[in-house]
Amino acid sequence: MSRFVVKTKYHLPVYRQRIYEAASVEEACRFAVDDEGWEDEEMDSDTWGETFVTGISEKAEGAYQGVALMIPAAFQETLQRKADLFEALVVLIREPARPMGLSRHKFER
Repeated sequence: MSRFVVKTKYHLPVYRQRIYEAASVEEACRFAVDDEGWEDEEMDSDTWGETFVTGISEKAEGAYQGVALMIPAAFQETLQRKADLFEALVVLIREPARPMGLSRHKFER
């Protein structure tokens, strides 16, 4: 039986609510995103994200030791898996256009 060190993670939303005076919704959003002060932060422990694996190694006694292994896709973060699948889908969608006689220029229009 092998021993594995597995690093898991979940995202815990941290939020703040502040009042910004701005000329538009976009400007207020920009002020909020650029605001680096978080002294009034609150943790939203009711809506934490999924637990996912960020690293795994074999024959190790602690983190960052041993042989790093590939994480099976089913245990990676869902958002990252969707991004990877989207890239693969774009490749698949573009491929059939070539045999149909469409030039790259015509296909991308």
